[in-house]
Amino acid sequence: MVGAGPAGAELARLLALAGVDVVLVDRLSDLRQAAFSSAALPLDAVERYGLPPQVVAARWSGWQLVGPGDQRRHWSAAQPLGAVLDFGALRQWLADQALGWGARLQLGVTALGWQMEPSGSCITWVRDGSGVRRGIRSRWVVDASGEGRALIGEPPGQDDPLVAGLGVEWLLQVSPEVSAAWADRLSFFLGSHWVQQGYGWVFPMAPGQLKVGVCRLQDQGRDQRPLGQELGALLQRSGLEGALVLDRHGGRIRSTVRRRERHRQGPLIGLGDAVSTANLLGGEGIRHALASARVLAPLLLQALARPQDPAQLDRYPALLRRELGWRWSLSGRLARRTWLGLAGERGDRRLERLLQGLQTTTAEDLSALLFHYRFERYGLKALPYLLGWR
Repeated sequence: MVGAGPAGAELARLLALAGVDVVLVDRLSDLRQAAFSSAALPLDAVERYGLPPQVVAARWSGWQLVGPGDQRRHWSAAQPLGAVLDFGALRQWLADQALGWGARLQLGVTALGWQMEPSGSCITWVRDGSGVRRGIRSRWVVDASGEGRALIGEPPGQDDPLVAGLGVEWLLQVSPEVSAAWADRLSFFLGSHWVQQGYGWVFPMAPGQLKVGVCRLQDQGRDQRPLGQELGALLQRSGLEGALVLDRHGGRIRSTVRRRERHRQGPLIGLGDAVSTANLLGGEGIRHALASARVLAPLLLQALARPQDPAQLDRYPALLRRELGWRWSLSGRLARRTWLGLAGERGDRRLERLLQGLQTTTAEDLSALLFHYRFERYGLKALPYLLGWR
């Protein structure tokens, strides 16, 4: 299995728990490195996946949406609605869980390719940290390498192309007074005056720490200024410029909208972001990566039990689409329209009208919209926007 992120490590844990011999490789030598992820989850996801307190950096009970311009809107709940995770701690915990059930973890190992042998087994070619090339023989190969799709490759065809987003994020050390001003809520910055064709965020982390970032969709038809400039402008306008930077990281998200790409090539199976489970609307991937592992695990166990009849795996794409839900494609289309459209005053005015329609909703309703894509709750208030009428 290639990739020890949430998808790969969770699948390794589930398979090892069932007694399967699992080899999990990852190109990082330390799973706490390159921990780019906004990592905000609703509370039901934390409970569903049994995430322990040591991977939770903070809990939040409200929302703050800033923009377009300097207008601020607030929603608060009496009880916590979700958590912000320490993504590096999450990856390490998942890997430790897999190891505890007998999986074998090899770090600092880069996947180079794979091939199928006449006997029906597979060889995954890898290179370790010393540059030595070797093969790992297995019955099945799982590509959980993320948007890079190290083994399964790019999805063919142009009818459902990959949509890409880039993000950069800093972990800041701030004073208790500054930290308190951003505590207990997820803050997003929307509109072209904040981030062209994207959005920014400030999330609470450990006491005295904030996670600040910007993300945008790539637009091949427009010159986009460097993300570092966008982040610098956000830090200045939000009053966080000059804070001590504890960590800098960045990453890319790529996903198709319709999710019709190939999920399997014989004994090679794609998992998580390698088959477009990251959601473009909020740049969110952790929940969906974990969900994809939960969908694939029982099917793969059945295929291992009956090696001559792997037909159960043919159900994998449909079951994964069912798990993600019918709103998935709508949220992807909405992401393209929303973020790519935030390039000037016209897009800002359209966003302003949508936000005005949401002012009477509760914090719980806003969470249902942004995390569970419950667009239908807003009826005629959101329908004209979703259909592109305004």
